[in-house]
Amino acid sequence: MDESTQNNGGRDSGSPLDRLVFIELPADFRRSFGDFTTDPSIPIPVEPAEGEGRFDPRNLSWEAMVAGMLRLLAWKPDHEKAEYYRSFVKAVKPDLLQELSAAGIAKARNRDWDIAEEIFLALNGVYPAQPEPLIDLAVMYEDRGESYLAAGEEDKAEDMDIKAFETYKKVLAFDPPFPSAYFNAGFFFLRRRNYEKARNLFQTYIKISDNDEHKQQAEEIVEKLGQQGYLDELFKEAYDFIRMGKEEEGLEKAKAFLEKNPKVWNAWFLVGWACRRLERWDEGREAFEKALELGADGSDVLNELSICLLELNRLDEARACLEKALAIEPENVKIITNLGVLAMKQKHYTEAAGFFRTALEIEPGDKAAAGFLADAEDKAKSGA
Repeated sequence: MDESTQNNGGRDSGSPLDRLVFIELPADFRRSFGDFTTDPSIPIPVEPAEGEGRFDPRNLSWEAMVAGMLRLLAWKPDHEKAEYYRSFVKAVKPDLLQELSAAGIAKARNRDWDIAEEIFLALNGVYPAQPEPLIDLAVMYEDRGESYLAAGEEDKAEDMDIKAFETYKKVLAFDPPFPSAYFNAGFFFLRRRNYEKARNLFQTYIKISDNDEHKQQAEEIVEKLGQQGYLDELFKEAYDFIRMGKEEEGLEKAKAFLEKNPKVWNAWFLVGWACRRLERWDEGREAFEKALELGADGSDVLNELSICLLELNRLDEARACLEKALAIEPENVKIITNLGVLAMKQKHYTEAAGFFRTALEIEPGDKAAAGFLADAEDKAKSGA
């Protein structure tokens, strides 16, 4: 193997493949793994060690070859030698799907988003006919989007939702259909308040699934959507207008919807959301309180209500809302940051700094928390 030669064929400058090099193995290098036999005429992608310009042949191992192939298949699954690399990886690592899936889920849980993404993309590259890596990838994009949303980075959150949507489109196109894809995608569209799409997905899931527990859950959701008017065009228009920054139009649609469906708490949430964005704090407060009265129990409503209360200088009530929200989602960066903002308003700068540090431990790239932390530390030092 120390006779290997190197070339940079197939590298995409500025891409995750940028550091890959392709090595040519000795002509007599043939190994068999069951029905698979290596072909020395096909260059092998590998990655030099950090700081090295060229790959050191002494570092060549089966693990290094598999790692290079996985990266290539993650980001360039249509490579001309992709089928050979897939066969190579599956022969050398027959338990790869289970092992790497568990690793990807663990990375996503720890918010190592980029690594988790590459793992799931690699698994999809190796097993394009398997739906599980795509479902894991879509769920990871959803979770990453939620993380950005909690940090107030709405544009990045929207980008992740678009990626999740495109990934679900791929897995929903599988034939025969894969039930879990419909179940997970149903919740994705439910979260985006595309209730008609969610209902259709859950209805399909009910027909094709043999998971009785999940089928019952899907049936309850379908029934609720039908009973409470969520499929109304006015509701969808209200949500879309507000999301696009057209709050006045969205508010008008939401109120028109409530004239027909006054007990749908989600519609009261839309009214409150629009009013909060329009800085109509008292009207927003009333709408969020109405949503809670009608059964809303998520952290979003409590967090939004706390913002209105904070701006109305009802600080004790704002703190109570945020503490309830934090009990529901203990690692929600937006809630933790808002507790810090509340402490700042009360001139409790040391306490505020603690909240901002906690937010940054969870989401190190949160610019808002970093800015607030610097301000809190400065004021704590100066005794302001």
